[in-house]
Amino acid sequence: MLKNYLLVALRTLWKHKVFTAINIAGLAIGISASLVIYLLVQYDFSFDKFHKEGDRIHRVVSKFTSPDGEEYKNSGVPVPMGNAVRTEMAGLDVVAPFYTWDGSGKVTIPTAKEGKPVTYKKQEGIIFADPGYFILLPYEWVAGSPVTALQQPYQVVLTTANAALYFPGIQPVELIGREIYFDDTIRTSITGIVKDIAQNTDFTFKTFISWSTLEKGNLSNGNAETWNNTTSSSQLFVKLAAGTTVAKAEKDIRNLYNKYHKRDKDDNTKTAHLLQPLRDIHFNTDYGNFDQRTAHKPTLYGLLAIGAFLLLLGAINFINLATAQASQRAKEIGIRKTLGGQKIQLILQFLSETFLVTLLATALSVLITPLLLKIFADFIPKELHFSLISHPGILLFLLVLLIVVSLLAGFYPALVLAGYKPVLVLKNQAFSNTGQTRNAWLRKTLTVSQFVIAQVFIMATVLVSKQIHYAINKDMGFRKDAIVYFRTNFYDTVRSNKQVLLNKIAAMPGVAMVSLANNPPSGNSVWSSTFTYKDGKKDIQTDVQIKHADSNYIRLYQLRLLAGRNITQSDTATQLIINETFAHTLGFQQPQDAIGKTIGWSNKQLPIVGVVADFHQRSLHESIKPLAIANATDRALTINILLQPKTNAGANWSATIKQMEKVWKALYPEEEFEYRFFDEQIAKFYESEKQVSTLLTWATGLTIFISCLGLLGLVMYTTAFRVKEIGVRKVLGATVTQLVTLLSKDFMLLVILAFFIATPLAWLAMHQWLNNFAYRTGVSIWVFGLSAVMMILIALITVGLQTIRAALANPVNSLRSE
Repeated sequence: MLKNYLLVALRTLWKHKVFTAINIAGLAIGISASLVIYLLVQYDFSFDKFHKEGDRIHRVVSKFTSPDGEEYKNSGVPVPMGNAVRTEMAGLDVVAPFYTWDGSGKVTIPTAKEGKPVTYKKQEGIIFADPGYFILLPYEWVAGSPVTALQQPYQVVLTTANAALYFPGIQPVELIGREIYFDDTIRTSITGIVKDIAQNTDFTFKTFISWSTLEKGNLSNGNAETWNNTTSSSQLFVKLAAGTTVAKAEKDIRNLYNKYHKRDKDDNTKTAHLLQPLRDIHFNTDYGNFDQRTAHKPTLYGLLAIGAFLLLLGAINFINLATAQASQRAKEIGIRKTLGGQKIQLILQFLSETFLVTLLATALSVLITPLLLKIFADFIPKELHFSLISHPGILLFLLVLLIVVSLLAGFYPALVLAGYKPVLVLKNQAFSNTGQTRNAWLRKTLTVSQFVIAQVFIMATVLVSKQIHYAINKDMGFRKDAIVYFRTNFYDTVRSNKQVLLNKIAAMPGVAMVSLANNPPSGNSVWSSTFTYKDGKKDIQTDVQIKHADSNYIRLYQLRLLAGRNITQSDTATQLIINETFAHTLGFQQPQDAIGKTIGWSNKQLPIVGVVADFHQRSLHESIKPLAIANATDRALTINILLQPKTNAGANWSATIKQMEKVWKALYPEEEFEYRFFDEQIAKFYESEKQVSTLLTWATGLTIFISCLGLLGLVMYTTAFRVKEIGVRKVLGATVTQLVTLLSKDFMLLVILAFFIATPLAWLAMHQWLNNFAYRTGVSIWVFGLSAVMMILIALITVGLQTIRAALANPVNSLRSE
């Protein structure tokens, strides 16, 4: 029986080759997109799922609320909190503090090759950890013991990947006792080797120096004993004991913090320490995850929706074409029923045809998927690969998809076809008094649904591109072109070096101006502190972002002074320039009113000498915050350079940057020269939006393609079904234009109807997305108009090619048999 079903299915599909190809192409595209989306979503949701009792593992994070209600979140805690929690808190099975290395480190192997030291620069994944780290995380030990490996100062544990890198060809057990130097100052001895974690995890560290090394060497930038500073480098993980609630643990940590934290009398900032679940770390951008890629759950859910829509479009094509072909198979069904065929047998026959089409489409999608992964390689994690052998879950996913799509696309057409009455179909009355040939309401509904989805995608793509263009080209309140910047060596003990570097660069002919500051006007790195202003009635406390800069800073970045003057040069802070927002927060109606007033900060009373126009300190996602520019260059490490105008070939910029590198190497021969163009750094604020735009563009193209495939199939069927009508009309004098209009009218009305349905849906979705930006473009009418024009033109081309061909056909051929 099954063999008979498949043979009949193959013959039927071969007989209708064009429609079969359309169905296979539509379903293959939908299944390929769904497979790529499944791989990405499954990859992100698999992070750190392998931990035993992972629901009891949490990270302690910090949330600060300023007196004016602004919230600031930090993934770190005060450095001494880890030891205090371990010794004074009950209800915890594991306490694991660790401290991440600031930036990349330099690793030296003193006797690695023929007695000569070998140095590895820019080494990532270095942390200071205590034995609790290896109790919390399931590393497999190759050499050494987790109990003793990190007990003493200046001990280090390596993963097998780093062990093979630093000591190629040496067995792990032979490495115990070997020495490694970090940044030429920290001399450690290897006490253990562990295997790298094979599963997907955010814990990608590869070198573990004992926690006591951090304490003994005072390597935490002076934070080892203070509870007043919080840095994201200081991480604290805990595993709750059975029966301990999150609320109780947070309360105990709060009490512990209040016990040791010495609050400044002018500091009214509220501090809370919360427990962040392990499963949340990979998805929470508020706290981040150790400078690794974070996933965005709404984006993942949006991807799932796109995959579902593309699959739905392919299924709609199948339903449309199968029901459109119903009249051609009516006699076949009538004869089958007359010969004793049961309804269930007919349903199984038609479902087998659908299954065969879906199976072919699935096989084709397996070939297409690697190509799609290459196309989207820019924003698909490099660890994500398509392999049926190493990912058996893919086979299960494809099997489920095969069954679901077969039922979704084939069940309704099978019911329709199997439901014909043999008496009527054999008398050519299968559609008598049903109106199916005239209204075809189901096909019209499904076609409208396809074009609603397509037009929503078009509108979303146009608006996302519009917002990105707006964000990148908006005046952010400062100059951003022709500026490069780089940070001087943080570990440099010779204070005069940065001034020597500054002076030599300023003397270069390709440089227009230089400035020393802690950061450019806008960036991801933010310094903030509490400022206090006494207005005679009350104390106004405000959390303020701080820029340390010299007097060239305002001129180089062309910040606009609204009142007062520029700051003067100084090593320590003696003057402040504030922005408009800060002036208004302090209660000044006009910028001039703030000049001469003093503000308390860091145990000093500093005068306000100027007010600058507001500029964006971060991306347009965030509102402008109160800001102060202090004339303190002792803490400024970033050199900002305004280049001379670029020549046609840009050779002058390249030559100037090479000169800078030469000067840098003269002072820091062992360090790499790394610079950034300021405008490129600003553009990186919107990388995720660009990725969304790319994804939407592809989704829109695929949606339009699948929809047009279905439309083309319907037009081909309609013109074939009405071929005699077209012949009669031509004989009676109808022109080609009239025939094309007649055949196209119904389809174009469906596209227009889809536009009116899609417009409010798209507006709601786009309005919600734009709410992610504090500053955003408007939802212009032309966005909807452009979508309508594009869709109508595409539909006209699809319909027109086939209808013109039908209208130009010789009527003799169609009427010969009459």
